[in-house]
Amino acid sequence: HHGFYNLLVFLAIFVPLNLAIALFYVLWCKIDNFLAYFAVFLVVGGISACASLVHYRRVFDQGTLGALQYNLGECEWTGRNIPFVDLLPAGAQNFWAGSMYCRPESQKIKATVDGDGVLRVACESEDKDVFVDILPETREWPLKDKDMWHKFNHLVLKRVVRLPYSSSRPFVLNETTQAVVVRCGSSSAIVTRVSPPLAKLPVYVPPSDSDTRSSDSSNSTQKPARFIASGAPQLQLQRPNAIYLMLDAVSHRQFYRRLPKSAQVLKTIHRPGSQRLFELYRYHSVGFSTDNNTKAAYLGEIYPTRPNPLPIWAYYRDRGYITARIETGCEDWAKEYTGKSFDPLDYSVGNRSLDYELSSPFCMPEFYPNVGNAFGNFKGPYAMAARCLYGRYVHDWAFDYLYQLRSEFRENRAKQLASQKDPRPYMITTTFLEGHEGTGEVLRTLDNSLATFLESMRDSGELNDTVLIVAADHGLHMGLNFAFLQNGRIEHQNPFFAMSVPEWLHEFSEKYQAEKGSERVSPFVANEQRLMTAFETHHTFRVLADWPEFETDSWRRSLFAAQKAGRTCEEAGIGAGFCMCKIPDAWQQGYSRPARLDTKKIKSR
Repeated sequence: HHGFYNLLVFLAIFVPLNLAIALFYVLWCKIDNFLAYFAVFLVVGGISACASLVHYRRVFDQGTLGALQYNLGECEWTGRNIPFVDLLPAGAQNFWAGSMYCRPESQKIKATVDGDGVLRVACESEDKDVFVDILPETREWPLKDKDMWHKFNHLVLKRVVRLPYSSSRPFVLNETTQAVVVRCGSSSAIVTRVSPPLAKLPVYVPPSDSDTRSSDSSNSTQKPARFIASGAPQLQLQRPNAIYLMLDAVSHRQFYRRLPKSAQVLKTIHRPGSQRLFELYRYHSVGFSTDNNTKAAYLGEIYPTRPNPLPIWAYYRDRGYITARIETGCEDWAKEYTGKSFDPLDYSVGNRSLDYELSSPFCMPEFYPNVGNAFGNFKGPYAMAARCLYGRYVHDWAFDYLYQLRSEFRENRAKQLASQKDPRPYMITTTFLEGHEGTGEVLRTLDNSLATFLESMRDSGELNDTVLIVAADHGLHMGLNFAFLQNGRIEHQNPFFAMSVPEWLHEFSEKYQAEKGSERVSPFVANEQRLMTAFETHHTFRVLADWPEFETDSWRRSLFAAQKAGRTCEEAGIGAGFCMCKIPDAWQQGYSRPARLDTKKIKSR
């Protein structure tokens, strides 16, 4: 479903190669001593390329606040890791796909929804007819209606209700409506809101047969050991919020290569005394694609061992969290990756696990084709061209809703704290697909918006009580670099991962590790340099959801505890066929080797 990608790869090699041969022949015929000039060019160009490759090889291991260190006993990326792809200028692989900017709509549309659900629209041209497409609420849909391959986008379009708009009478939206499309003539805009407001949202009571808080749900015959963080400061006893931004198909190096502004802002998030930032340099995927890697993160297992496996956001909702999810690819994660484990398919995972869901705007045919190939190279969620919808990047509409969720949740949290009530924490997950295309260029379009979002998280003070994770499921698994070079294969197995942790949670983790851990080390600093996977991410999610009383086994397997030094792929749950980080034979025999980078220990930050 990646489109006619193989054909494009062939053309990307065949056409430029033949043009280069033709140009070489013409110049050889027209210019005297051309071969001598060409030899000089090759020598100069070769020296320059080699110098650049030395630089990029050194840069490959760099991170936000540190770098991958070649420590004795830790695994190394296998093969000759030469990043030839870094020699290509930005845009070199998809310049032929057109502009990377979205063309604005012909007229500006101002549309808002007030607290009473009244929609107000102002079009730049008042003589145009105005219509409102009320998009269906997909959260309650059963799995059988969310099949990406057959019906999901078609059902969304079928269930859209188009109504004429007139400013002379109130246009009141149904309380369950999350999004509408306002159309003024040939121009359109998406309007989203968080509805129902939290004041009207009851605390969810999970059904007894699937309550994840019961020992039966964990398929266990005895209750797991638990630890209560009693005696901690009051702030520590409040449950932390969690925001997870999943960047599909973005390697550690690709994050810095294509998202430089976001990388710079990420660095400023690290503020000891308020919150601390950590990055995993040996974060390793556990499978080829999104399937296995997200199952590991959301379920804690690749092959579900029980029927009706619920994703991690259900775990949060069962514990009183407000849960929200944004899907930017017109798909439903539960249906695509765990649907076969549910019987019958009229079960609604969204209704069971989420309070809010936004998906239907990204099924609109202006972005997601409703005829032909929905996964083509020039239109759709995996396109090599700019992914635009109504004059803006698709991800900007997602960020709009994400800002609205945060505003609603933070306002509610402030009111509850002011009235001396325990605030309801929240868990938000969002998926961005800009990295999922063969050229690796479209990801650049996400940089400005992601950087702005990170700045807002940093400046709002939200990170004092919120764990923010920006991570990928795997690196790019298509394209010339992946197909032909070892560097591409290494990047595929080394997804990006960074996590911001409130200072109080950092201090507790350090103290808990010192008192109960097998090593007296900083768990965060140690884990930065050790082999990690999405399984540790899953248990990190579980610990946060259970706070301040958590299962000791989950803590031991989470990023809050120092994982075993010198882990092998087998110990980390990575199949032999996917293992790209191995301990050198010389190190296994007890011999050290010169470090390729500065191996000075990074002290606890």
